[in-house]
Amino acid sequence: MPDPVTIAAANATFTATLVDEWVRCGVRHAVVAPGSRSTPITLALAERPELALHVVHDERVAGFVALGIGLATGVPAVLACTSGTAAANFHPAVAEASLSAVPMMVATADRPPELRGVGAPQTIDQLDLYGRMVRWHTDAAPPDDSDPAGWRPLAQRAFTAAEHGPVHINLPFREPLVGTPGPLPEPIGDPVRVPRTLVSSGPLPERLDRPRGVIVAGGQAGVAPDDVAALAARLGWPILADPTSGLRSAPNAVTAFDSLLRHAGFATAQVPDVVVRVGRPPASKVLAQWIVGAGVPVVQVGGPGPIDPDHNVAAWATLADLEHLTGAPDGDWSASWQAADTAAEAVFDALVSRGEVSEPAVARTVAAALPAGTGLFVSSSMPIRDLEWFGGPAARAGSNRGANGIDGVMATALGAALTGRPTAVLIGDIAFLHDSNALIAAGQFGADLRVVVVDNGGGGIFSFLPQATSLPIDHFERLFGTPHRTDLVALAGAHGVPAATVTTLDAVATAVQTPGPSVTRVVTDRTLNVATHATWHDRAVAGLG
Repeated sequence: MPDPVTIAAANATFTATLVDEWVRCGVRHAVVAPGSRSTPITLALAERPELALHVVHDERVAGFVALGIGLATGVPAVLACTSGTAAANFHPAVAEASLSAVPMMVATADRPPELRGVGAPQTIDQLDLYGRMVRWHTDAAPPDDSDPAGWRPLAQRAFTAAEHGPVHINLPFREPLVGTPGPLPEPIGDPVRVPRTLVSSGPLPERLDRPRGVIVAGGQAGVAPDDVAALAARLGWPILADPTSGLRSAPNAVTAFDSLLRHAGFATAQVPDVVVRVGRPPASKVLAQWIVGAGVPVVQVGGPGPIDPDHNVAAWATLADLEHLTGAPDGDWSASWQAADTAAEAVFDALVSRGEVSEPAVARTVAAALPAGTGLFVSSSMPIRDLEWFGGPAARAGSNRGANGIDGVMATALGAALTGRPTAVLIGDIAFLHDSNALIAAGQFGADLRVVVVDNGGGGIFSFLPQATSLPIDHFERLFGTPHRTDLVALAGAHGVPAATVTTLDAVATAVQTPGPSVTRVVTDRTLNVATHATWHDRAVAGLG
């Protein structure tokens, strides 16, 4: 065993080399959850002025902050923690990064091999900890046992593997943990970047060249929205676009599709000959059921990963594969969608103008008030649906739709805000409580994070499910409604984040337009929410006959 001075120097030199190579590759952010065993990598990250270092107390929050940075920049952040359960707390963010193809480099400190499986404190089995959720993983040798010539290649491999999803580098360190770096190995050639490859099943069958098609657009497709818009314009097809697609303002976009397809006559009359889906499916179950019921071929373009939840994809394609499609012979097909959509959106505008605070109205107000250059991140469950259904052409947002979890929403948005872009959040009260530790970091960093939390006293989405009417009310409330007694404004204030309850839509708009950090609470009635949604949908299609 080398002497302590040699061990400490090896720890410091090894980690300084990794960080130096990552900086050379273009990494500009590091997120650190504090701990002891991770001292060598933490010190190496802190020494580099090129890196913005974000120290986050809670590991789960730290993981989602790194996720948000990767989403906002397209470059992996280094996410570091100590050994033991700290590493396990990264798992939810790693899962989302994997399913959404978000770049992330997870560096977990560990005990050296001789201290594993012998009851050493703060030690768990970290080998292959994240399973198939990571694109690549390695258990590095303790620095005093390893060959310095392999350190830069190790860093480069981690970086290139992380460009399209998370990687895990497990770093065992022997004590002492604080040392002075020696000379670093010489730099090597630039890493070979691996472009994201879109899957194609080859030339599309001629039977897919149909005149009446629709393009269904979701997020994380890996294709440029402008190219999708150009395809729709050439084919004369409508784009049923969700807020994560970047296509809500495209000329052929249809944004009230969920309401329109609830009208049986319209849904039947507008059945297409083929569906081209770009990226993820929107949240709308009505849309998904309409496509399945139509029984027409579905062509999937882009990912992330395999997208075929209803097992009805006839072919996987790139946009280039669709060049032979001829589209609608005239403008009537797209025009019929556009006319219905325009009328529905006018109804939604009229409902908002009445000033009544409701969850659909809050979503539409947030979308309309969002300043140029300000991002929006929206929670799963009801907020993403309200923004998709009622947000209108202005709705544009990011969302953790890979795993569809409600954890880490504010932390992910905080990561995006830490890259310098003002970021708003639309979130429900349960998701807010799940991620309340993100407020510690938001207050500490003073990030421009503008949180609008819709507080209906529980899990509002469950009121739309069969459980709400098939169970006794007290049983439903206990198991699904999950009411809470937390004062959300006081909770934010305890973390040093300014917070207030507002009672008007104008106040919601002002909150979204005012630099943060801030928390704005809007109270709605969960017992009336289902009826409110039904009213909005019904009025949107009342003119369709």
